[in-house]
Parts: sequence; C-alpha cells; structure tokens
Amino acid sequence: MLRLESRPAPSRAWTWGSPLLALLITVVIGVIMFAVLGKDPVRGLQVFFWEPIKSAYALGELGVKATPLLLIALGLAVCFRSNIWNIGAEGQFVIGAIAAGGVALLADKDTGRWIMVAVLLAGTLGGMLWAAIVALLRDRFNAGEILVSLMLVYVAIQLLGYLVYGPWKDPAGYNFPQTRNFDAVTLVPKLMAGSRVNLGTLLALASAALLWVYLFRTKGGFAQQVGGLAPAAARYAGFSSRSALWIALLVSGGSAGLAGALEVAGPIGQLTPYIPAGYGFAAIIVAFVGRLHPFGMVLAAILLSMFYIGGELAQSRLGLPKSLSGVFQGLLLFALLACDTLVNYRLRFGRSR
Repeated sequence: MLRLESRPAPSRAWTWGSPLLALLITVVIGVIMFAVLGKDPVRGLQVFFWEPIKSAYALGELGVKATPLLLIALGLAVCFRSNIWNIGAEGQFVIGAIAAGGVALLADKDTGRWIMVAVLLAGTLGGMLWAAIVALLRDRFNAGEILVSLMLVYVAIQLLGYLVYGPWKDPAGYNFPQTRNFDAVTLVPKLMAGSRVNLGTLLALASAALLWVYLFRTKGGFAQQVGGLAPAAARYAGFSSRSALWIALLVSGGSAGLAGALEVAGPIGQLTPYIPAGYGFAAIIVAFVGRLHPFGMVLAAILLSMFYIGGELAQSRLGLPKSLSGVFQGLLLFALLACDTLVNYRLRFGRSR
C-alpha cells in the first residue's frame, strides 16, 4: 500500500528535483498527446525542444520570448516571497506598453536618442502606477490583491483597445487598429544583425543578478522574506508590513511595465490590440518552476519561451492549434504542484503504523 509520510524538514533535494520531475512528466504526457492526435511524437518533441535552439536566429527568438517572461517573473518573485499575491502582472505589462508607446509617439525627426531611455522609464512608471492601485486598495481598505489585480488586467486591456481603435489610431494604417510605427530613435538597440533579440535581454539578466543581491545580501530583502514567511516575527523585529506591501507591488509592477515597454519598443515597434500575449500569467509559472530564485527563473523563462515558440511551430508545421503551448504550460504547472508533495512528504510502501 502506497502512503505519504511527513518529513521532519522540507527536502532540499526535492525542492530543486521537483521541477525536473514535473518537466519529465510533462514530456511524457506530451508524447502521449501527440500520439493520440495522430502526430509523430518524436517530431512533436523536436518542434518544442530542438527547433527553438538549433540556430543563432532561433536562439535570438528564444531571447525575445524569454525577456518579458523573466522580467515579470522577477517582480512576481518579490511579491510571492512577501506573501503578496499579485495575479495582475498582465495588466501592468499592458499599461507599461501604453505608457511607453505614448512617449514613443511624441518623437519626431529632430528627437535625440535619449528618448529611448524616456520610453523605458515611462513603461516602468506606468506598471508601478497600475500596481500602486492594488497596493492602495489593499493598504487602505484591506481589499484582496488577488481579485483587484486580476480585474485591473481587463481594465488595462480595454484602455489599450480604446486608444488603438480611437485617438492613437494610425490615420494612414488602412483602418487597422494600431498606432503608427515608432521612430527608429525610440527603439531598443538590437544585439545581433539579422535577429530581433535586443538590449532588453541583457537588462533582464542584469535584473536577475540585482534581485539575487537584494533578496540574499541586503537587509531590505531579508525583511521582505521574513514578512512573508513569519509576519509576527517581522513585526517583532520592527519590519513594516505596509512598507513590504508597497515595495513588493511597486517592484513587481515596475518589472512588468518595463517588460511591456521593451516589447513595444523592441520586436513589435507599435501599439496593437495584440500586446496582451499572456506573459503576465505565464510568468507566474516561471516564478514557481524557478523556485522564486533568480537563477532558477532564468532557466524557467527559457523553458516557457520554448513552449511559446513550440506552439507557434506546431501550428505551422504540424497543423496543431497554437494553444498547444498553453496546454504544455498548464501541464507543467499541475505536474509541479503534484511533485511538490515530495518536498514535505516521502512515499512509503506498506501499511501505516
């Protein structure tokens, strides 16, 4: 008889082994799914796990997808470690894109290169402002941040739609709901010729390093984590729960807003109704698969970006729906939740005593 036995302390080995086991389970289920759909499982796995890394251009596209996922996940990790559940990073991402796009549209032929910095700063501040609404309602009225942040996602999407269908619509765009293309001076520099990967990838990696320093080498980072793990101990130590709330949400919102700015000032180059790509929700998976650790989230962001690219390739090469990438994301998350049982419990065979 199979049973679960409580561990005296959480297993460090399974803390990091659980995501690997979850990935293996996801791959096995994926193979079964391809076979049921009448597709070659080997070809299906190749599309998801080999095609995105087989060339320099493919690696560049991997970086394009991984950048927003990593940036948003880094901010969410600060929230989740502080026991603050920001589920609305997608809305903060969209508002960051809108704010960055508004500044980019101000540029003309005489504008200097400095405006690129203003574009990224506007996106960061836009995301922070959207997250500040959540912080204010939680702080003043004790409103649940899960519901408030999630509902603000749809407000942000409606605001984007209003702008691109209305006042910001390109008059020379053949009635398509989009702004005009941003001027070259507003765009983020590319890292390689012939590739879309840009400076944003380096910013995301630098942000991961800075977050590691903040969380594990500063008093402020220690206070954030203590407040999440043991609120009573944090109060006894003199750490402010209000301060932790505002810091966590502003950092999270700013990271998501910067990701939105890099997206519109990078590979997209304009505002369209299709800016919301689900990165804000997928980044939640990135954060937990990466164990809320900066290094782990770098690897998880690469994995999830492979799922995004694999879904697109599966549509064009295998005739499968693009939503297959979402299926793989969901499988990974549910497998991780199941495998995390092994962190606090061990499997035993035989009768319980």
